[in-house]
Amino acid sequence: MNKIKKWKMQCDAKEIVKILNDYNYNAIYLESSDLVKEKVLELIPKGSSIALGGSVTLDELDIIPEFRTSDYKLFDRYIDAPFSEIVEIMRESMTADYLVTSTNAITRNGELVNTDSGGNRAAGILFGPKNVIIVAGVNKVVDDLNSAFKRINEVAIMNAKRINHKCPCTEDGKCHDCSVRGRICNFTSIVHNGMKFKGRITIIIVPEELGF
Repeated sequence: MNKIKKWKMQCDAKEIVKILNDYNYNAIYLESSDLVKEKVLELIPKGSSIALGGSVTLDELDIIPEFRTSDYKLFDRYIDAPFSEIVEIMRESMTADYLVTSTNAITRNGELVNTDSGGNRAAGILFGPKNVIIVAGVNKVVDDLNSAFKRINEVAIMNAKRINHKCPCTEDGKCHDCSVRGRICNFTSIVHNGMKFKGRITIIIVPEELGF
């Protein structure tokens, strides 16, 4: 990566970590994505139960295989099973010790903004799992809620294509605000701060582009 571009990402990442800590989250700066797996495993005691949010970031970090070992109880939403069984796993995962996921957008006002197809990630970040660990590249940082919604609208198209949902945006790459069963934008949540359950939400920020 160009060293000036890297420097700017580092500046932005350090700034948002300070903002998030000021808003009562537990925000952590890590210099490289290579350090994330070790840090996440350090934060989660062995024997813990773990829920997952659908996340390209987690796939890129190759951390999910670690959760599938006998050291943890994973509510594995990625198993090959009928959708009805996956929904039950998602429902049961609301009781997990930890939710590990990413986020669609982080605003400079300390807000976490997420839009889901099924709602399990958005709901889990809000309430349910005892602890939440969010891993995000600095590409997820935006100025405000309007910018967050604009970003979500853009990445939702790519996510719909990724998981092969049958909706108009996967045909032409444009949002149609559709009303089809395959629509991916059904549930939106906003966390304004980490004050209510202080220490519950840990956010790891990396000065790289991770996920969509």
